Amino acid sequence: MLLEFEKPIAELEEKLADMKMLASNTDVDVAEAVKSLENKIKKLKKETFENLTRWQRVQLSRHPDRPYTLDYIYEITDEFIEIHGDRTVKDDKAMVGGFASMDGQTVMIIGQQKGRNTKQRQMRNFGMANPEGYRKALRLMKMAEKFNKPIVCLIDTPGAFPGLEAEERGQGEAIARNLKEMFMLKVPVICVIIGEGASGGALGIGIGDRVLMMENSWYSVISPENCSTILWRSWDYKEQAAEALKPTAKDMMANGMVDGVIKEPIGGAHVDTTAAAKELKKELLSSLKVLDKLSPEERISQRIDKFSKMGVVA
Repeated sequence: MLLEFEKPIAELEEKLADMKMLASNTDVDVAEAVKSLENKIKKLKKETFENLTRWQRVQLSRHPDRPYTLDYIYEITDEFIEIHGDRTVKDDKAMVGGFASMDGQTVMIIGQQKGRNTKQRQMRNFGMANPEGYRKALRLMKMAEKFNKPIVCLIDTPGAFPGLEAEERGQGEAIARNLKEMFMLKVPVICVIIGEGASGGALGIGIGDRVLMMENSWYSVISPENCSTILWRSWDYKEQAAEALKPTAKDMMANGMVDGVIKEPIGGAHVDTTAAAKELKKELLSSLKVLDKLSPEERISQRIDKFSKMGVVA
């Protein structure tokens, strides 16, 4: 699938492929033209992706080929053992988690998981967790704390599931409890927004000593479309809503809402998942190294201070 702003690049890449085919099938020397076109594509890619609007970044964060939680887990870990269920209701497939080995270090990785096709999307509920998903996440966090293992949360959700049954089982309470408990965890907690970070659904696993964002992800109290619907009674103003919300990694960093931005390959993480995962792993290991030097009391105190400062006007 091509996004609107990717089409001019795709057209040039098609021309390049045709040129290379011509060269292989005939004796025509097109080396000079191929080199020139390759440089043109490189330049166009750089210009396009460095100057994306906020709405275009939101679109990129939802790219169907973009790596999801399990893709990153399999790329950055040597071994992963998934743990299921919240011990109360059922196993929520929209929330995955388990112990993993990362460069010889055991960590608990938790994250929302979306699906690739219709069947998977239904099974994963489009990455929208129910209360049992947040309760499962909390159970895994408590398990990690018990065994003194750091926690990594990978956030990618359009929001917590808003259905009637979710509300009946206490969606608000489940998220609120996670916020309270995550502040008091004695082990290091690193949260990374890898795609969409929408509303309380993201915040339910988003309280950490370090909160990082992938370059083409977004983090906001509401999606641009829903914001547009509330303010203008229509989805047509989503671009304006995105500009007003300032949800991109660059904006969040400027406003002091996150601690760092993880670079992605030009074109987005889906262009080269391995390279994107390599950058993510590097940041995780570097943050864990720093956090390991602090005592549990220092980490908890700094965690509380960090979030308490947000949105306060002096």
